[in-house]
Order: sequence, then structure tokens, then C-alpha cells
Amino acid sequence: MNFAYTVETKKSIDEAISDLEKQLKEEKFGILWTFDIKEKLEEKGFQLDEEYKVLEVCNPKEAERVLKEEKMAGYFLPCKIVVYKEAGSTKIGLPKPTALISMIDNQNLKEMAADIEKRLIGCLDKTV
Repeated sequence: MNFAYTVETKKSIDEAISDLEKQLKEEKFGILWTFDIKEKLEEKGFQLDEEYKVLEVCNPKEAERVLKEEKMAGYFLPCKIVVYKEAGSTKIGLPKPTALISMIDNQNLKEMAADIEKRLIGCLDKTV
């Protein structure tokens, strides 16, 4: 099973995040916070050559369903989407919820993860 899904765009990081946020809202996902890894490393005296941001995203209804089904599934929440520069291109990616949830033996969770994954990948594809 492939662990991640990644798309590439010519948009800037900020444009990609702004457009992604609009797509996520269509699926009732919100960005809880954005973690700027490059900035944080620089604060600590370390250097990252290109921008790298991690977005924590959540759909409250889906989070409730998942947690009511299995508390340990919360270890994978909220969902992460990364937006970063690599060789001059902006990339947007996520660890696949189906790959993460496969570590828990629960068919209901696997079906929920597949639905969430399909919706999040749709958001990434529409952002490009």
C-alpha cells in the first residue's frame, strides 16, 4: 500500500494553502493550525533551504464518528496535509488515512478512512 498522496502545482505556497482551504471547506474540513517548520527551525538555529508547512485539518463530524468507533484512531487525528517547496515546485501531500488506519483491525474504521481519503485527495486534486 502506498503511504502518501502528493500533487505538484506551479502556485506559491501561500496560494496553494489559500486554494486548498477553499476546497477543504467544501468538504466541511477546516484548518486548525499551520505549522511552519522552516520558520521554527530557524528560531532554533537550524536551517531548512525551502519552505515546509504542515496543516492540521479536521472535519468535526468525521472526527466524532471515528473516535466513537475507536479511541486509538485519535492517534491519527487531526489529519495532516503538507505544503512544501522542492526543486522550485510546490507540492501538496498527505499520509493516506487508509494506510494509517490499516494498523487498527476494524472494518468500519477502514471504510470511514477510505471515504475521508477520497474526499481529501479530491481537495488536493482541485487545488492544483
